[in-house]
Amino acid sequence: MIKNLKNIACIAMVALAISSCSKTKDAPAAQEAVVKKDKVYNYITSLGFPSSSIVDLGTEYMVEGDISFPKNMEVPVTDGSPKLEQYYTGTLVSPANAVAIRVFADATMTSMNAEIASAVAQWNAVAGSALKFKIVTAAPYDIRITDVNLGNGVCGAGTFPSGGLAGNLIRINKAYIATNSFAQRARTICHELGHNISFRHTNWAALGESAAINVPGVGGTDALSLMNGGQCGSGAAVLSARDKAATAALY
Repeated sequence: MIKNLKNIACIAMVALAISSCSKTKDAPAAQEAVVKKDKVYNYITSLGFPSSSIVDLGTEYMVEGDISFPKNMEVPVTDGSPKLEQYYTGTLVSPANAVAIRVFADATMTSMNAEIASAVAQWNAVAGSALKFKIVTAAPYDIRITDVNLGNGVCGAGTFPSGGLAGNLIRINKAYIATNSFAQRARTICHELGHNISFRHTNWAALGESAAINVPGVGGTDALSLMNGGQCGSGAAVLSARDKAATAALY
């Protein structure tokens, strides 16, 4: 009887040890899943971006090289009813806010004020669009443009709209684009402004990026699009006819 009790006790201890090891082994994996699946991360994947394209930079997620999702951003909430943004990846600036998007260049960007003015003028000249940018010299503002060293190969980075507001930050790699022509420097700023009002890269398929939904009535590729990605210093310097048509369709 005593021998049997000892055997039972040994079996129980072995089972407990196995159970304890399993829990210890599984804990890190469970914790990692929680860390990665925060609301902003889930929002990014809901837009069609694959997990493999999401780069965690600490305070933000970066996708496609130049689109930033701050981890403290307001994640849009939808009620499931049809909305224009269902036809386009990302959310739009609300009509009330789109008519006067205030753009502020901080002290690090004063040497490129002319390029910023040129970029803003292009978007403001789109026929049939109610969207308008307004350059301001002090707070309050909706978009701040600042100089940040983003490393070689990256001209700038924009931010998608959130909560009915334009993306609030554009980072320009000023030293990297300094030797580009005026038109190409302005093109970089104009391109990032496009991201801040919700535009994806027109050539997303050729770049192998996550699938994007065409703006209604303005589908297909466009070699002349200023919103083509991967063309730092060499891309189209003016909005194409399709860029303008897409802007008018969304705004």
